[in-house]
Amino acid sequence: MSEQADSTLDTAPLRSFLDREVGPADTLEVTGEGGGYSNETLFVTWGDRELVVRRPPPDETADTAHDVLREYRILDALQGTEVPVAPTVASCEDDSVLGAPFYVMDRIEGDVVHTEEPERFATPARRDALADAFIDALVAVHDVDYDAVGLEAGEFGYPEGYLDRQVERFQEAVIWALDTTSEEREVPELYEVGSWLAEHAPDEADHALVHGDYKLDNVMFAPEADPRIAGVFDWEMSTLGDPLADLGYALHFWPDPDDEERVVSERFAPRFLAGEDYPTRTEFVDRYETRSGREFTNPRFYLALAAFKMAALGEMFYARFLRGGVDDPMYERMGEGVPAQAERALAIVEGEWTL
Repeated sequence: MSEQADSTLDTAPLRSFLDREVGPADTLEVTGEGGGYSNETLFVTWGDRELVVRRPPPDETADTAHDVLREYRILDALQGTEVPVAPTVASCEDDSVLGAPFYVMDRIEGDVVHTEEPERFATPARRDALADAFIDALVAVHDVDYDAVGLEAGEFGYPEGYLDRQVERFQEAVIWALDTTSEEREVPELYEVGSWLAEHAPDEADHALVHGDYKLDNVMFAPEADPRIAGVFDWEMSTLGDPLADLGYALHFWPDPDDEERVVSERFAPRFLAGEDYPTRTEFVDRYETRSGREFTNPRFYLALAAFKMAALGEMFYARFLRGGVDDPMYERMGEGVPAQAERALAIVEGEWTL
């Protein structure tokens, strides 16, 4: 038997769990990958099977944003649908195994694209196909019959009033954060945008399963030359709601060639997407509308909501940094990053920044 893991992980309970749920194996190897600002990912080799374990970040098990069992439920429900997701294996509510609830899925191979374009995609046809695959996967999410797959309205989520709740949620986040951050600098645009959003929430287009965090680095492309999405990840913010909010969010991270400045970090909105072989945001919307049958009405609201959401999350990060809870350069950079995001959100509200 061979075992490899970080020193904080007791692998004996995991071995017992996998032996019971997956079947016996002679070897267990565990390597960790920082979960970034989401759930923690562990790569597990169990005999000849490659698995992934997802659990909350250390010392953070109660926050609903990191509810891994809910994420497992979504992934399990999407098995057999048109949404590309990794095969699920098992989940565990028992904190004694890994110190928190967790779930196990099969490991899939491919590339998560961050700032660099994969060399194999660097042709006009494959760049266009990458965009198509990304848009098609979003349409597939919104096409899911959520009641039929066991994500029932009224039990898994409450679609009516989704936009109002989103605005209220991130207004509350801003208020919580500014209680600390306003001692360092003011961001009055956050109040202006939040108030505008609360007053201008449109009638919701329709209701669908929404991902809640749909951007390029939350999908994995299969290893073959022609772009194909092997899996969509990070479903912690998924619920039932207005699909156009997902579209507006995805557009927030899709740069255009004529964008005057980069407000969104290249880590999340890679500049290569602004190349001539990739669709513009307007073309992105056209493709989504054609394939989904939905019209992107009220774009100003949805684009402003996405910018406000990211500014609110960033302000929470900055507050945690100032309170001494984290030592992360990204959290510190929000001191300058959030005002820029808030200015972009206000420009959208005032009609100065559009598709």
